[in-house]
Amino acid sequence: MHITLTAPSELRLSVSLPSSKSISNRAQLIAALCGSGAEKRLANLSDCDDTRVMQLALKDMAPIIDIGAAGTAMRFLSAFLAVTEGAHTITGTERMRHRPIGILVEALRSLGASVKYAGEEGFPPLHIEGRRLRGGRVEMAGNVSSQYVSALLMVGPTMEEGLTLALQGEVVSRPYIEMTLALMRTFGAEVAWTDERTIRVAAGGYRPTDFRVESDWSAASYWYEMAALTDNTRTEIRLPGLFRESLQGDSAVREMFRHLGVETEFGDEDGTETVRLTKNGQRAARIELNFTHQPDLAQTLVVSCALAGIPFRFTGLQSLKIKETDRMAALQTEMRKLGYVVGEQDDSVLFWNGERCTPQEIPAIDTYEDHRMAMAFAPAALVFGPLRINNPEVVSKSYPQYWSHLKAAGFDVCSTQ
Repeated sequence: MHITLTAPSELRLSVSLPSSKSISNRAQLIAALCGSGAEKRLANLSDCDDTRVMQLALKDMAPIIDIGAAGTAMRFLSAFLAVTEGAHTITGTERMRHRPIGILVEALRSLGASVKYAGEEGFPPLHIEGRRLRGGRVEMAGNVSSQYVSALLMVGPTMEEGLTLALQGEVVSRPYIEMTLALMRTFGAEVAWTDERTIRVAAGGYRPTDFRVESDWSAASYWYEMAALTDNTRTEIRLPGLFRESLQGDSAVREMFRHLGVETEFGDEDGTETVRLTKNGQRAARIELNFTHQPDLAQTLVVSCALAGIPFRFTGLQSLKIKETDRMAALQTEMRKLGYVVGEQDDSVLFWNGERCTPQEIPAIDTYEDHRMAMAFAPAALVFGPLRINNPEVVSKSYPQYWSHLKAAGFDVCSTQ
């Protein structure tokens, strides 16, 4: 299946963004650790695939848990199953079975967990026999994925001696770790940094709490991209439910897109904190950004800057190679279809110095089973004209209403089998 997009001449609308997937999945796991019934006190959970996978797994606790393409669920549930009585095998898609998980497995084993590889060493599926862990001190690399860190932290309060987690080397995606710590505290855990790289989690568990999930800043990034790429100065996009003081590291998108001439104004509409996006007409001549703490925004900014004609150098992208696809390679391949030659350095840097190539007449963007490839490239229709997106259904992973929201914004979305 594919869709062909044609963009409108003007963007003036209000968009009901999905709830934060990152917050929803953390809140669900912590609620499950609170005990039966605590999940009923969670409100406004995301309705995306990843969140539904977590809900189903935590509800059924089946002997074999298939999380599909949900990387967050794989990491979080592996830690959860390790501290929960019962034997389970957790698996996923073919791509998931080639996404590394050895760092988390070794950390869990060092704490006494029974985790075995049911296939290739270092990768899912995993066979886990849950038990109460004694806890203690464990070291873990901090420069691969913050989800490993968050998974361990969230189960720390259930351990007899709590958990001391020492992170080695550079700590990537630190805002996601801070999000995890904030949610743990909301549900009654005692957790704190003891120095720049060490986190101490006290034993004692969690307490059930009423909690409402905020809207998703990652989803907002695609509307920032649209505001940046349209030439219409009357552009006004309103995004209810985004908090100025957000738990989400991707709220940094508002500062990043100021370089592309998009202004963010916070206000209140019917008692709901709302963001209003407008164009200020001031674009930077060149942009250099470090994505160590916001890797999920990289695809959006690569497409936005190139199509806006702004040379860029983006660093801190080392985690992109182990996402839903190798996002470094996928971005370079698909940007060539639009006529842009993006370079790579050291497996962690993407840059564009203005080099062009011959574009496809009607570019057909492949999505690589990666929701963010589909959503980041769709706004290119505002600059390029008709654009095709292959396998558009991948957006259900985090933003199921994306295509219907584009239709509401005035895009012509033509679907073909």
